Amino acid sequence: MKIEQIYTGCLAQGAYYIQSENEAIIIDPLREIEPYLAKARKNEATIKYIFETHFHADFVSGHVDLAKKTGAKIVFGPTAKTDFESHIAFDGEVFEIGKIKIKVLHTPGHTMESSTFLLMDENDKDYAIFSGDTLFIGDVGRPDLAVKTELSKEDLAGHLYDSLANKIMPLADGVLVYPAHGAGSACGKNMSAETWDTLGNQKNSNYALSSNLSKQAFINKVIEGIMPPPQYFPKNAKLNKTGYQSFEKVLEAGLVPLDLELFETIVNDQKALIVDTRHESEFIKSHIPNSIFIGLDGSFAVWVGALIADLEQPIVFLADEGREEEVLTRLSRVGYDNTLGYLKGGMKTWIAAERKIDSVTSIDPTVFEVRVSSRELRVLDVRKPAEYEVGHVKDAINFPLDFINENMAEINPDEKVYLHCASGFRSVIAASILKARGFHNIVNVEQGYQGICETEIEVREYQCTSS
Repeated sequence: MKIEQIYTGCLAQGAYYIQSENEAIIIDPLREIEPYLAKARKNEATIKYIFETHFHADFVSGHVDLAKKTGAKIVFGPTAKTDFESHIAFDGEVFEIGKIKIKVLHTPGHTMESSTFLLMDENDKDYAIFSGDTLFIGDVGRPDLAVKTELSKEDLAGHLYDSLANKIMPLADGVLVYPAHGAGSACGKNMSAETWDTLGNQKNSNYALSSNLSKQAFINKVIEGIMPPPQYFPKNAKLNKTGYQSFEKVLEAGLVPLDLELFETIVNDQKALIVDTRHESEFIKSHIPNSIFIGLDGSFAVWVGALIADLEQPIVFLADEGREEEVLTRLSRVGYDNTLGYLKGGMKTWIAAERKIDSVTSIDPTVFEVRVSSRELRVLDVRKPAEYEVGHVKDAINFPLDFINENMAEINPDEKVYLHCASGFRSVIAASILKARGFHNIVNVEQGYQGICETEIEVREYQCTSS
């Protein structure tokens, strides 16, 4: 028996390749399916089933393309309805793969079709659960992401409590837990950086599995402090129910080097958004006016999904040479398939043609310290509210990047504002969006809150403080 977790850090997502003898299954695959096909070829195995723990909201799954390529059957849990051919399993249904078995445990709560897949080894012993978003390491899935349901988040949290109590807790402590996500995913609140554990450890350490927690207390705890989901979540969930165009077609349409004239024509005629994926330091120095910075080395797909409202938005991009396909892959993971190409030669081409360039006014924390100690500044902290509550600069206003589109009216374009995040990545995204919308009186604080708190700013009137 072979179990391989295929973890994608930028999405904090775990897919699984499981094989027994010459048969294999994939659980929760990503959009690009070649890695799974390659593993099966290398191991001389046939992919028999594609198991989906639920309709994912934070990424577009590869189940449709993978089924077309392999003939494997797509399996969802009870109550799921799809617009493509799939097998809707019943609670307790067992599937054989070589000498092992997969048993479906219907565990509604995160969504109503959510299911946990229990792997039984060659001796029919419970070996591991693939818990999707039902159970994470240190947390459980949020109960407010189900698509088209009349149930409230409180109702779903109640279902989740019952699922954990009746389906997960009775399993042996030695059973391994393999979830769909780890720390950094928006599908939970406080997930561990660990990507697997034993169920026994989780029973002892995960608040959601505490035997001292009543059902009502569980409901209150799970829904406490939930931020509104990113705007692309229901759109991705819908794609996972209805299907989508093939990843190969997305690559073919988007992996197109554009000369300067064609690049500008597409931007002007099709109102394409220019996404600059280079490092933030390069964007700060020079960028195309009105382009949006979302660096490929950050949580690229997550921020694209949070900030670009329309999945059909035409996109052209700039990328470091050799990383163009990576950009397209990450865009497609969250359903942005209308990419029309990239500027061949990037900023070098733009500058060589003597086109107008823009930059971001940026200062280091020591300069910021001097300025803020001598006069009152308007400081916008673009981190998440939970980060701000743990500690923030005195008198700074929390202005989360996640909701910048909704909150832009709060900024006076004539007033100078200083932006910072945790380390300097998100503040440049925020600066790029504001500049594209006509706000140019902006100063970015490099290194963010981490850099600010390494200065001696706290001994002056201005200080880092906990709320």
